[in-house]
Amino acid sequence: MDIVQLWNALVGVVIILYVILDGFGLGIGILFPTAKSEEERDVLMNSIAPIWDANQTWIVFGGGALFAAFPMIYTVLFSALYIPLLSFLFGLIFRGVAFEFRINTNRKYLWNWAFFLGSLLAVLNQGFVLGGYISGIKVVDGAFAGGPFDWLNPFTVMVGIALVVGYVLLGSTFLIIKTEGAVQERAYKQAFWAAMAVACFMIVVSIWTPYHAPDLTARWFTEPRLYFVWNFPLLGLVAFGLLLRSLKKRRELMPFISSVLLFLSAYFGLQSALWPLAIPPDLTIYEAAAQRETQIFTLWGVAIVLPVVLTYTIYSYRVFRGKVGGAEGYH
Repeated sequence: MDIVQLWNALVGVVIILYVILDGFGLGIGILFPTAKSEEERDVLMNSIAPIWDANQTWIVFGGGALFAAFPMIYTVLFSALYIPLLSFLFGLIFRGVAFEFRINTNRKYLWNWAFFLGSLLAVLNQGFVLGGYISGIKVVDGAFAGGPFDWLNPFTVMVGIALVVGYVLLGSTFLIIKTEGAVQERAYKQAFWAAMAVACFMIVVSIWTPYHAPDLTARWFTEPRLYFVWNFPLLGLVAFGLLLRSLKKRRELMPFISSVLLFLSAYFGLQSALWPLAIPPDLTIYEAAAQRETQIFTLWGVAIVLPVVLTYTIYSYRVFRGKVGGAEGYH
């Protein structure tokens, strides 16, 4: 593996870590209005309170890594997808402010909705970014050559809605692990319906993508890609079966693991189809990469920072691994 491929793998790992770890927190934010009382909303918020800051560390790490190792990707994406990316960041900020203010106020109604709307805004615009990326970006001489709304089309809107449903699935299965009683029972039902919706969206995407991005779809049938790319849809089918079975049997950990596997199957299926493209339809990771000396130098920083962040994240989850109550927090 050369240095460019190593950096591509590192950035990919950081992205999927962020999607999964902050994804269930965003999903819980979207589920916030479904709670029946302030005590239940306290339970939902306390389930992620000790770890949500650590989860968002990955987006900062990923942005820095992308800027250092693939500056052309960074500049092109932020030019082409400026509106959804900025809206995504506003959603995260709005959500973070609501998170802190709700804890320290007696008038929680306004901040409950702010937490929900900030989470929804962040997730929708993540989906718009993904849909715009899959749709392809016009690049000329290493710079974005399109318009500010090139990303906006029915396919992108559908991907945004699909990601909302996917994060609801992650959030509800995480609540199954962390809660009990009425909140947990509701989470089982929410996870089932979210799983059904995710399956429908995956079918729609599978049918729509060949028409919307025929060049991308054609890559799935080229050798040697053809011999392994179809393993990921198979993984998705297995994960979906495990998810439904574990929900039916009222398992606690397995629904979340199955949901993660479902996300991984979609993510790696997309990445295997794209390789070695950095930005479809034409820009490769080698064209977008920084100088070799820059990548080697920044790799030393990653070698120091990445283990620290991983250790802190694992430690946080280990310390706060129990069930969560209302105002009393973990027990």
